[in-house]
Amino acid sequence: MDIRIDEKLWVTSMSPGGVIERWRAPSGVEVHRGDTLAEVLIEDSRHEIVSPANGRLVHLLPAGAVIEPGALIARIGT
Repeated sequence: MDIRIDEKLWVTSMSPGGVIERWRAPSGVEVHRGDTLAEVLIEDSRHEIVSPANGRLVHLLPAGAVIEPGALIARIGT
């Protein structure tokens, strides 16, 4: 399952990009639906990215990476 940054997070933002501020779950660990995976910063707003499913998390971008709406940041596999 792909983990993408929801485009709705930019509804009130003037900035075209954001940043993965930090990963709360390391790559390679088992996560559960509802676990917080990462925190992203868009302008001055911090948003938590939550797991939509159970499985093994694989980061596709590092902390500090610049992201755009819809960016693919991770995958959850079985």
